[in-house]
Amino acid sequence: MEHLILGVGDVFGGTTLLWVAVGVSLGYVLGAIPGLGKAIGVAVSIPLTFYLEPVSALGMLIGIAKGSAAGSAVSAILLNTPGEPSSAPTAFDGYPLARQGKGQKALKMALFASVIGDFVSTIILILLAAPLARYALLIGPVELCAILVFSLVFIGGLSGNSLTKGLIAACFGIFFATVGLETETFVARLTFGYLELEDGISLVPMAIGMLAVAEMVVQAGNLNTLDRETANLRDSSDPRDRTVTQDELRRCAPVIARGTVIGTAVGILPGLGASVGSFLSYGETRRVSATPLKYGTGMIEGVAAAESADNAVVPSSLIPLFALGIPGSVIAAILIAAFILHGLTPGPLMFQQQPRMVAGLYVSMLCASAILLVIGLLGQRLFSQIVHVPLRLVIPGVLLFCCVGSFMETGSVFSIYIMLGFALLGFLARKLDFSFVTFLIGFVIGPKLELSFRQSLQLLNHDASNLLAHPIALLFLFAALVFVVLSGRATARRSGQTPPTTQENCNPKGGNQP
Repeated sequence: MEHLILGVGDVFGGTTLLWVAVGVSLGYVLGAIPGLGKAIGVAVSIPLTFYLEPVSALGMLIGIAKGSAAGSAVSAILLNTPGEPSSAPTAFDGYPLARQGKGQKALKMALFASVIGDFVSTIILILLAAPLARYALLIGPVELCAILVFSLVFIGGLSGNSLTKGLIAACFGIFFATVGLETETFVARLTFGYLELEDGISLVPMAIGMLAVAEMVVQAGNLNTLDRETANLRDSSDPRDRTVTQDELRRCAPVIARGTVIGTAVGILPGLGASVGSFLSYGETRRVSATPLKYGTGMIEGVAAAESADNAVVPSSLIPLFALGIPGSVIAAILIAAFILHGLTPGPLMFQQQPRMVAGLYVSMLCASAILLVIGLLGQRLFSQIVHVPLRLVIPGVLLFCCVGSFMETGSVFSIYIMLGFALLGFLARKLDFSFVTFLIGFVIGPKLELSFRQSLQLLNHDASNLLAHPIALLFLFAALVFVVLSGRATARRSGQTPPTTQENCNPKGGNQP
């Protein structure tokens, strides 16, 4: 309790609350712009937090993630072009509502559902992270190595349509993590004589290149379609079409509760991501509805289901990071760089070493939920106009910030070269349907996997039979093997079929049927 009181004082006694509000506002704007989003916003903004206090910096970055998750509904509803793939189900019913002149109603319901899902999920994070961390302290190198192997297999299978491609992407991530000085002997590996590579490849320019720059290249080919969609937007003159009625709130309350539970559960499981949460929530809501055929024609319950789950995933996806030090999502992987930069190493020990900072971060996250509601209500009409900014003006500005952010990370032009190289890799990954999510997570946990594997070999005396003394490790290795077998059978059953992907569901050219 003492640390919590000190954390409240740190947030409300300085400029932390202001920076959290800045982060939420910036995230809402980035989310409303198609092609940007929380991962890009957080990656580009990390260098901008160098001179902020740790709680202010981390609160701002998490505020960007929260604001972007809610803001992505703006373009999904108004343009049928989700700001992020996870908002694709929002467009199924949100865009028909906008075409009927009820765009403001849909935006308000999306905001209410987003805030409720985000706030409840943050409470669950606060309640679960520390207890899980106490058990995590009992995990040794052998168990940690098995958990990391299971996480990579699990994430690789669920981050795309192919387990094989997911594992290949994860292995490439681990490969690039080996660049730099070797863990035990400090011998340079894969540096090719470049001193800049001896400390390894920096996560920030890599993430900026794979996420932001590669996405801008993809979006540049979609300019004409986005411009045409803006011509169809009209607002109804009926005041009831611009507000959420009591009856609609009553109908959507159980939908929001169900979506929050689904989103929180999906966020806790590493690798599933917000897209899985929002699609599961939307599908379940449609399944239990008395009028499932009306979904896709302008059902406000569909908007509430998708947005509550989408935003509940963001805080709960930080639970594995806080409790185990394992990133379960792209956001968590990117935030690791920010945490370490500001003196907070994610994992179970941070609750013992920096309890005051953790308490301040919790208070900042709760404040971000309240700020999200205020900013959404006050500036929703203004934010909705951002989608009218021509993308041909947005792309050069984003690329400029990408270069500045990469340069500020190390103060070297070499970081920009790193960014461009991984931008090409990210573009190819998108075209060939390889998961850059698994790649980034493989890169982040690669050093920890290598170190725990080396330690495990010493502890087991290079004898696999000694694993019998580590039942937790055996359990996770067996789970990884079972998951590979089940995924292989599922892939075999799907052979000859082409299941709809998230990108197909996000098609901005019209179809908003799930």
